[in-house]
Amino acid sequence: MIAKQIQSLFKMLDDRRRKLGMSYAALAKRSGVSMTTVVRILSGRHPQASFENVWAIAEVLDVAVLFQPNTSDEEVRERQARRKAQQLVGMVQGTSGLEGQALEEEVIGQMTRQTVHELLAGSPRRLWGD
Repeated sequence: MIAKQIQSLFKMLDDRRRKLGMSYAALAKRSGVSMTTVVRILSGRHPQASFENVWAIAEVLDVAVLFQPNTSDEEVRERQARRKAQQLVGMVQGTSGLEGQALEEEVIGQMTRQTVHELLAGSPRRLWGD
């Protein structure tokens, strides 16, 4: 998915260059990026291009590079808490299973919800730590 977004970005930059009537050579000179690199980036053959080079090209083409969150802070924290809670409850479930005391799905759900609540209410270190 990220590769498609990168390809789309590079295509948009190349379309902008064409609409402006700017040659690769002019773009390279103005951006300080070698012409070979400019051509590779805008043709999509350099998906691992450095951010610095892409930024320089975008700046010359007067294209804004914006970073905006896809979701709210709370959604990201809740998603992390759910992931971590499932991991922690899974370890308890595995241990219980080894002892012959497998947990019911309802109990697992309650434990997960409680753990999510505790993770969200507690220390950020615990939420984000491994």
